[in-house]
Amino acid sequence: MSTMPVRGPSHNSYTACFSVFAHAEPSVMPRVLEVFAKRGMVPTMWHSTVCGAAGEELHIDLQIADLDRIMADVLARSLRQLVSVECVLTSEKRYTMSA
Repeated sequence: MSTMPVRGPSHNSYTACFSVFAHAEPSVMPRVLEVFAKRGMVPTMWHSTVCGAAGEELHIDLQIADLDRIMADVLARSLRQLVSVECVLTSEKRYTMSA
């Protein structure tokens, strides 16, 4: 089994990773997904967890492959403006080409 992605990133792109922390409300997940869907993007990975002592927090981790930094910044700003979102953290994954 290969650990390389099906679609390899180009030289100017990488996999953008977003961690979204929000209040656990039913409308949060569709609003987060809408940020990507209205730009024709489908997350390559999505994982959400309800947490907190009373289940009041929602943590969403998602990734978008083959994305440039400028668009990643635009997406992060859009996520931060959503109602009920408390914090959005971003990171990136790069793949090295092996011989």
